[in-house]
Amino acid sequence: MTTKAAPQHLHASLFPAQGNELIIGGIKITQLAQRIGQTPFYAYDRELLNQRMAELRDAMPSDLKIHYAIKANPMPALVQHMASLVDGFDLASAKEMQMALNTPMPTQHISLAGPGKRHEELSQAIAAGITLHVESAHELETIAQISHKTGRQASIAIRINPAFELKASGMKMGGGPKQFGIDEEQIPDILKRIKELALDFVGFHIYSGSQNLKADSIIDAQQKSLALAGQLSEYCPDPIKKLNIGGGYGIPYFPGETPLDIQRIGEALDKEMISFKHTHSDTEIIIELGRYLVGEAGLYICQVIDKKVSRGQTYLVVNGGLHHHLAASGNFGQVIRKNYPVAIANKMHNAKMETVNIVGPLCTPLDILGDKMHLPEAEIGDFLAVYQAGAYGYTASPHQFLSQPECVEALV
Repeated sequence: MTTKAAPQHLHASLFPAQGNELIIGGIKITQLAQRIGQTPFYAYDRELLNQRMAELRDAMPSDLKIHYAIKANPMPALVQHMASLVDGFDLASAKEMQMALNTPMPTQHISLAGPGKRHEELSQAIAAGITLHVESAHELETIAQISHKTGRQASIAIRINPAFELKASGMKMGGGPKQFGIDEEQIPDILKRIKELALDFVGFHIYSGSQNLKADSIIDAQQKSLALAGQLSEYCPDPIKKLNIGGGYGIPYFPGETPLDIQRIGEALDKEMISFKHTHSDTEIIIELGRYLVGEAGLYICQVIDKKVSRGQTYLVVNGGLHHHLAASGNFGQVIRKNYPVAIANKMHNAKMETVNIVGPLCTPLDILGDKMHLPEAEIGDFLAVYQAGAYGYTASPHQFLSQPECVEALV
């Protein structure tokens, strides 16, 4: 044990402390917990959402359209807030579509993607006037059947599975065989079929990967996406109205990771867009971001309900865990488990430190929120904050597992 105070996480500047207490949305953690009425809970800071969007707008080309991918965080209040900040929404389900339709966002700025859209989802989207990102030849024929049967012309963009991939990407969604989109070599035939079916062709969607912190990789993918769209434009039945070049912008979670250099990306993209618009002046170019917009604006808060020592190691048992925040437990895509940044939220500046394991209440050894972490000495009743919790948190977790109490969410 040491008495030297140390930084508890990599992202202290995002959430300030007043005295010993973490501040979320201008509210002390103890007051916010009392206001919400329970732990565990997620809290999202609306001012951090505003700041992230302002910084992004400043770095990106002025005529670039920024869409929010609702799958990153579909909390209704947050989606309503994002509707005032972004240029459009990208959806992954009919339920997300209903959330989007409950906001002021015009339907012509909403799109639906996914490799397995159900017949009723396609029908709903056509009725709403939402752009469908087509991901297979069969899906195209189904859309045409619904469109012709109802007399409502479907607006479609073709999701392309490019031959290239987003290098150094946390999740690769393009290049090689993929369930996403239509292989780029098949696109000319698909475009010919769209013309025969008399559907409203809007453009292309090219999404090659996500969670990337390498500016060079994103710049390379964006350049290749614009070039590919230009090459395929000669086969299009109509001019390309919209070109969604995906996202991939990541956020740092772990020691050694550095924030993405969005200034470099913006400068490179501006040059590429100017070149592209020499021959496609009316094309609207879109980036689609989820995690980057909301991930750092959220915290997951739980409380210590027990403290024990087992063969020389100290365990903090908290009332939250993988059933609420699967990613922080390391069970959402991590090959080797790494600790998310955490803090003892009501002892932010305590000097007395200890090394602890943080575990949840579930009857499984997988329920770990922190492994051998050096933190201020905690007691039963103290609050634990998990940072970088604004994206792929509660809805990406098995919250029915072992029938534990539900978590709540708040936008503050």
